[in-house]
Amino acid sequence: MIKKTLEKCTLCPFQCKVNRTIGQKGICRAPENMIVAKAFAHRWEEPCISGEKGSGTVFFTHCNLRCIFCQNFRISQEGYGKAVTIDELAGIFLRLQQEGVHNINLVTPTIYTLQIIEAIKSARSQGLSLPIVWNSNAYESADVIRILKGFVDVYLPDLKYFDDDIAVKYSKAPNYFNIATRAILEMFSQVGEPVFDEKGIIKRGLIIRHLVLPGHKEDSKRILRWIAENLPKGVYISLMSQYMPYYKAESHPELNRRLSAAEYDEIVEYFFELGLENGFVQEEGASSEEYVPDFDLGGL
Repeated sequence: MIKKTLEKCTLCPFQCKVNRTIGQKGICRAPENMIVAKAFAHRWEEPCISGEKGSGTVFFTHCNLRCIFCQNFRISQEGYGKAVTIDELAGIFLRLQQEGVHNINLVTPTIYTLQIIEAIKSARSQGLSLPIVWNSNAYESADVIRILKGFVDVYLPDLKYFDDDIAVKYSKAPNYFNIATRAILEMFSQVGEPVFDEKGIIKRGLIIRHLVLPGHKEDSKRILRWIAENLPKGVYISLMSQYMPYYKAESHPELNRRLSAAEYDEIVEYFFELGLENGFVQEEGASSEEYVPDFDLGGL
């Protein structure tokens, strides 16, 4: 099934239909084999994900978006990483579990969906029992999300943009909001509202991330309004203030600065005005380079 799908790849909304098995590259530029840049106990995710022992995070290389401000551009855009097989990925999951992490956190996994499913199957047959976190940009087909049912416990999608012009300008992602919200609704239908253990670590459920961009408060408000109108109050939202002008952001003057405290505070206040109840905020100073992992092939 994997080879047949990758011979005419339609794993993401771009529907490139390239033959990845013979080296053809689509929008994401991913090959047939999975490429990974790092696998380690990540301690800077949301508290319910990282906990005290860290989140067993696997950073996949390549991405179907072209975000001009991507903090992980070295792997998402420049392709840094190492090829791993399905068996090797399963082994990575099991090693992370042995290290005591709270979950297996798959970052930018969409373009490797089928291989990841096989790795999860293999690891579970060998004793993997941790929750699987699907940490994605949400520019995903709802049909592909459906095949993840039973394999993913926690969905952690970004909801980046409401306005299509902004999505195209900054990420080359046409129809982003409509595509992402359909995917998120499918995610919610599978896992529902978050469920936590006695220590506050998430075991199952949906958490939506939103990175507030400088100068785009109204877009952020529209996103929060959609969440309030379309999902139960129990869903968690992670409002992120960590924007920094990475990668090519300096070519867009409106993005070539950090987010101000006043801008972020206004979005947090609007969150409460909408009657939303659950979520995470970042403290001032979160926009620091120390939050960007050192992609050094560690753990591979």
